[in-house]
Amino acid sequence: MEPQTEGTGGADGSPEAARELELKQAFNAFKKRLKLTKLDHESKLGASRPMTGGKKTDGMGIIPPNQFSREVWQELARQGKIKDMGGGFYSM
Repeated sequence: MEPQTEGTGGADGSPEAARELELKQAFNAFKKRLKLTKLDHESKLGASRPMTGGKKTDGMGIIPPNQFSREVWQELARQGKIKDMGGGFYSM
């Protein structure tokens, strides 16, 4: 039996388990990036107002983290976990 090297499989060593783990990691990274981008956008000060109005941002799309391939994002969109907005942008 050969020792398992990193990236060759998931907890049970199968490629399917590795793929599921990669999708899960990508989805978590996407949620974190979206949250940080949304917080940054909502906290920006306007030129004419000294304080923010607490305006909520709905339907905002982001370019997903680039450490995962385009196929990963397309698969998450196919599964309905994220929405493909076109042009490389995705939203929840």
